[in-house]
Amino acid sequence: MFYAVIMAGGTGTRLWPISRKNKPKQSQAIIGRRTLLQATFSRLSRAVDKDHILITAGRKSYRDLKAQLPKLSAVNFSLEPERRDTAAALGLAAVILERRDPEAVLSCVYSDHYILDEDEYRRVARVAEHLVARNPEHTVILGMSPAYPETGYGYIERARLLEKQGNDEIYHVRRFVEKPDLKTAQSYIASGKYLWNSGMFFWKVKTLLSLFGELLPDTYKRLHKIQAALGTKDASRVLQEQYSKIKPISIDYGIVEKTKKILTIPAEFGWSDVGQWQAVKEILTPEQAKNYIRCRHVGLDTDGSLIYAPAKKLVATIGLRDMVVIDTEDVLLICPKNRSQDVKKIVQKLEAEGAKKYL
Repeated sequence: MFYAVIMAGGTGTRLWPISRKNKPKQSQAIIGRRTLLQATFSRLSRAVDKDHILITAGRKSYRDLKAQLPKLSAVNFSLEPERRDTAAALGLAAVILERRDPEAVLSCVYSDHYILDEDEYRRVARVAEHLVARNPEHTVILGMSPAYPETGYGYIERARLLEKQGNDEIYHVRRFVEKPDLKTAQSYIASGKYLWNSGMFFWKVKTLLSLFGELLPDTYKRLHKIQAALGTKDASRVLQEQYSKIKPISIDYGIVEKTKKILTIPAEFGWSDVGQWQAVKEILTPEQAKNYIRCRHVGLDTDGSLIYAPAKKLVATIGLRDMVVIDTEDVLLICPKNRSQDVKKIVQKLEAEGAKKYL
C-alpha cells in the first residue's frame, strides 16, 4: 500500500517574523486562505487514504497541528520528543509504518511546498509509486525541470536513461549538488542535464530502513529499539531515551546522497519551496514589477515589492523597488527582496542575544 509522510517539523526561520517558534510557517496561511499544512494534506488526501497519511513534527506542535486538521486521529501523527533533523524524523515515521504494513511504499513530502498543478503532481506521484514497486531496492526522487538558474535550490545531475513510460522519462542519478552560485546555476541550465532537487522521495519502507542500517547504523539501532517498544507500556520512555541519543543529520546528507541505487523522474507541475519571502512574492505575483500587498496601502513609485501588515494599519511607501516589508504586532522587517535568504541570520542573531520574545 502507498503511504505519505508529511514533514512538518521545520521552524521556517527565513519566513520570520510571520513564522515563529510557537506558530511556524506550515501553520500559517502565507499563500491563500489555507495554511501550508492544510494545503499539503488536501493535495495528498485526493490520492491517498487519509489513514495512510502520517504527519511528523515535534510533540510540542501537536495541539497546533491538530487544530488545523481536527478530523485526524493519533494514527496520523508521528511525534518527535525533540528535534533531531529530517533523517531521524523520517526514520521514526518509517518504523511506525513498517509495523503497520511491512510492504508499504512511502513518499516523503514537505508541508511547506507549493504546487500549482495538483492533478499533474498526483499523476507523477503514481508513476513514482509504481516505479518503486518494480524497483524495490531503489530510491526515487521527483526532479523539477528548472525554469531559471535558481541559486537557492539544490540540483540533481541525471545520468543515463533507464526507460520511458509514455511521456515520462526515468533516469539514473549521477550526483546531487548543493546550492550553486549564479554562474554555476546558469551552466547547469545550459547543459540540460540538471534538475531542481524537490526533496520528494519514494521508497519501499523496508528499503529505507535497510539504508539506515547500512549508512546510519547507530541511528538504525536506536530506531529499532523504539520500534520494538511500540504498543507497549514502555513506548514513551524508550522513545524519549533513544531518540535523544540520535545524532542530528538531514535525510539528504545522511542517506540519499550516499546511496547508489537512485532514480529520478523529471516533472513539471509548478513546484516551489516556500522557504523565503522572495519565493512567496514569485508565487503570488510572477510578474517581477508587480507588487503583492496584504494590507491597506498607498504608494508612489513602488514596484516589485511584497508588503504585509495588520489589516487596520495603513502602509505608505515612496520609491520602493523589489523590497520586502513585513509588519507584525511586535516586529517590522524591511529588506531587499534578493536578501530574503538572510532573514535566517537575523533570527540567529536574536537567538544569540537571548531575545526569545521575538522568536
